[in-house]
Amino acid sequence: MEKILEIISKTPIFNGLSEDQLKALRSIAEDQFYDKGKMIFMEGDDGNGFYIVAAGKVKIYKVSMEGKEQILHIYGPGNPFGEVPVFSGMKFPAVAEALIKSHILFFPKDSFISLLSKNPSLALNILALLSRRLRQFTLLIENLSLKEVPGRLAAYFISLSEEQDMPNILTLPVSKAQLSSLLGTIPETLSRILFRMGKDGLIEVNGREIKILNNPGLEELAEYGKLL
Repeated sequence: MEKILEIISKTPIFNGLSEDQLKALRSIAEDQFYDKGKMIFMEGDDGNGFYIVAAGKVKIYKVSMEGKEQILHIYGPGNPFGEVPVFSGMKFPAVAEALIKSHILFFPKDSFISLLSKNPSLALNILALLSRRLRQFTLLIENLSLKEVPGRLAAYFISLSEEQDMPNILTLPVSKAQLSSLLGTIPETLSRILFRMGKDGLIEVNGREIKILNNPGLEELAEYGKLL
């Protein structure tokens, strides 16, 4: 119980809530467990609630008419997902799948909205989260439509460095195949770009560990999108 409360308390939309409010949230949360590769929801399913990763890892993706998968997000413990349809009254716009064995907290829409009406501070947190998600989607669209793959990769490394404890030594949270999908490319292209970035002295690659050697150079690549 205490571990789950700690996870809920560290979730962005629940920052600053009292212990009683956190316990109220825990009381409406349903525990769900998924094996690797199991679908949590499909695109077009009713948005009847939202989720938080308690343990494990979840990918959110869409599939094109040609069957190509485009990863939109990959979430680990403490991250909410599926919350936008809950407040917009729409259906889920993408697929959610467990990347590894995962423990998921499900918050039913009706129960959560009832709780929300009694907690104005929670409503403000929701607005802040939705604003951040809008910014993330804007950046994703910008990266996929305007930047070449090297620029997308550099921007991803910079974003990752802002999230992790050691900004110059990154640990990729996904496989390189999944990262290539996230960036809208193929693994072979990603491997060539990683090799070139290493040769140019921007990064050093050791498995899933990426060491940033030249921050200004990486930022320039993220801005202009091309390797010289």
